[in-house]
Amino acid sequence: MAKNLLIVESPAKAKTIEAILGKDFQVKSCFGHIRDLEKNDMGIDINNNFKPKYIVPADKERVVKELKSLAKSSGEVWLASDEDREGESISWHLAEVLHLDPKTTKRIVFHEITKPAIEKAVKNPRTINMDLVNAQQARRVVDRLVGFELSPVLWRKIGMSGGLSAGRVQSVAVKLIAEKEREINQFAAVGSFKIEALLAATDLNNKTVSFKAEGGKYTVEAAAEKFLQSCIGAKYTVKDIQVRPGKRTPAAPFTTSTLQQEASRKLGYGVSRTMLLAQKLYESGKITYMRTDSVNLGETAMDAIKAEINTSYGARYLQIRKYKTKNESAQEAHEAIRPTYMENHTVNDAETGRLYELIWKRTIASQMSDAELEKTTAKINISSNKEDLTATGEVLKFDGFLKVYMESTDDEEEEENEKEGESRLPNLTVGQVLDFNQMTATERFTKHSARYSEASLVKKMEELGIGRPSTYAPTISTIIKRTYVEKKDKEGVKRSFRILRLKNDTIEKMMEQENTGAEKSKLFPTDLGLVVTDFLNQHFTKVMEYSFTANIEKEFDEIADGKMQWNKMVEDFYTPFHTGVAHTLETAERAVGERMLGVAEDGKPIIARMGRYGPMVQVGSQGDEEKPRFAKLKAGQSIETITLEEAQELFKLPISLGEYENAEISVNIGRFGPYVKFGEQFVSIPKGEDLWSVTLDRAIEIINAKQKEDAPIGFYDEKPITKGKGRFGPFIKWNDLFINIPKAYNFDILTQQDCKELIEKKMEKEANRFIRQWPEEKIAIENGRWGAFIRFGKKMLKLGFNKNNTKYTPEELAVIELDEVKKMILTQEPKAFDNKAPAKKRAAPKKAAKKK
Repeated sequence: MAKNLLIVESPAKAKTIEAILGKDFQVKSCFGHIRDLEKNDMGIDINNNFKPKYIVPADKERVVKELKSLAKSSGEVWLASDEDREGESISWHLAEVLHLDPKTTKRIVFHEITKPAIEKAVKNPRTINMDLVNAQQARRVVDRLVGFELSPVLWRKIGMSGGLSAGRVQSVAVKLIAEKEREINQFAAVGSFKIEALLAATDLNNKTVSFKAEGGKYTVEAAAEKFLQSCIGAKYTVKDIQVRPGKRTPAAPFTTSTLQQEASRKLGYGVSRTMLLAQKLYESGKITYMRTDSVNLGETAMDAIKAEINTSYGARYLQIRKYKTKNESAQEAHEAIRPTYMENHTVNDAETGRLYELIWKRTIASQMSDAELEKTTAKINISSNKEDLTATGEVLKFDGFLKVYMESTDDEEEEENEKEGESRLPNLTVGQVLDFNQMTATERFTKHSARYSEASLVKKMEELGIGRPSTYAPTISTIIKRTYVEKKDKEGVKRSFRILRLKNDTIEKMMEQENTGAEKSKLFPTDLGLVVTDFLNQHFTKVMEYSFTANIEKEFDEIADGKMQWNKMVEDFYTPFHTGVAHTLETAERAVGERMLGVAEDGKPIIARMGRYGPMVQVGSQGDEEKPRFAKLKAGQSIETITLEEAQELFKLPISLGEYENAEISVNIGRFGPYVKFGEQFVSIPKGEDLWSVTLDRAIEIINAKQKEDAPIGFYDEKPITKGKGRFGPFIKWNDLFINIPKAYNFDILTQQDCKELIEKKMEKEANRFIRQWPEEKIAIENGRWGAFIRFGKKMLKLGFNKNNTKYTPEELAVIELDEVKKMILTQEPKAFDNKAPAKKRAAPKKAAKKK
């Protein structure tokens, strides 16, 4: 046994570091956090200075047990979790659980997993920084308080069939997306006519070179036409030429935020995927720590970058720069994200290779020379009306950093201009008369601001000071998972625009079409997200203010700097917040996002609102004698934008398509989406297919495909075996048993022997699964991974203790009575059987009647 035990967060990192440190160290992973706040209760003792109640989760008990054993037999324990606040918190939790003294236990940090960095860290250990621990503890406690107290308010006042949640950062992120959507919904495009002339001149080689020159804009067609008429027969003369040098400067090295933005724009990666790949690169020693808001590069890195630029590109391409972090509250990490070894231009791994190359290029480019440009602007006089046209050209004189890397932008128009590359004008002279080809006045429309992509949302959150490098990815994942936001593409729509063209002294009018409004991988708020945002905005105005959320982050920073007590900060936040929660629960009305659309022919109101299973439209009111009618919204429709006509169209469902095999076929929308009804059979319409475009022939295709899918592929014990693909992958079904197909089997060509093996294995497993069963009550006692438990419907509940206040033995469970199990269920689910009693009473008379 090694005399030193060094504990890191991940197993991949453990292997790399153990190889560096050698036989004196045993390096083990704690697999991230080993403790967290209790889940069953709030996990915070509010009356005791907000003291957190931490527990070791069941899935970490084995890891903790192993680390305790290793710690006892080791001479010294070293803690080497990540260098940010969360990492510091993990080290403190390890010290607490392993009974180490935080004041003396050696804590080491490093920004990169290289031999020099690890050896330097071991030679310079420190102790656990409790200020950083307390900053992380404050964040965890505040976020738990907000989630624990706000979420039940949403359950009560909004409802919905799924669990709603609110969070200090996630809710304001949804608010950003909601505000952007409403801004777009209110936007009205304005058209104008842009003047553009196609001219030509002869260059030094007697070659005719065409180029474009732009004029002014006209708001109405008549004014644009009048200008073109004034240009008939005109001469076009060069009035003035200006040539100015210009330059472009490289962007700073990557921080967490800018890496997420560029990986999204250049590689199409989501924020979570970027962080996952960056983590792999860091843990395998390829890049420096990936959670940082610093743009600084250390001396060692700078020396390596200089050498690489001189070797690969030459001294002219080297220009040393020192970048300053804009964010004053940048966290503890000391360097930007960069490769650990600059001589490695790529890595031999297909999954992480593209991200590594992006990081390498950005790092190298940051220390390269400016790109040198020459910009030419020519003013061209029109003889007939004394107006001027402007022609511009740009020539790249020295590529500098552009040889390696060009930063992308979120501005789509700017991006298109960049893609066009350099534009060159012919050599013009003042007084030169130019050849005229044609002039157009083209109708162009203003555009609304772009919806947020994951990258631009991260950028906006960073600008506002909302969240920190470690929070961007989980925040975006959470709001998508909670269905407050959807990440999707938007198809463009056809739009007509007008063109007036002057050619050969004649003005021609044309109408053309363009595709407009298409967007890819953008964030759209759902109706649920909009309703929740409005409710929180109305009742928790302060919590939803961007500045308030940013100030909370600054207070966490002050705790990390030792300038503020963490529990005092929590108290100052919680006291008014809790009062607001109590007041809202008592006074707020239920929120459904109701919007009046109009009135039906019979005078009943037509309303769009949130229903139990999502957005819908309703005809009639709850107080009417006749029950209201309901219709679910189509995909892409919203209660905020649906029109009266679109709502009335929804009530035409179900639509009868005709008959097939003497049974009626119709289409409709249900709780689980659009479907085809064939007699008494319901068949889902494939995802992405529009219900309204399904014809009788297409419905028959869908029915036949389902019948073919459901046809038996074999028999076992004279009962049919069918196969299909579900949420958890391919499966076979036999006798109401669903059996997942392991990768060892070829799902497409399952043999009778394959099915026999799979069924018998499943039956053997099921035989050992149940200790006792009461199917009619939907109650069972099952063997689980962590011991026996009660299954009640879909819920997994704990077993209580026996009369001796000890755990039940297998023998006791084998003969336990149903009433005893029900008592255990009721202690955990007090209303478990409330809905069952009336059903039994109604059923009794029917049985009696049969006996008579």
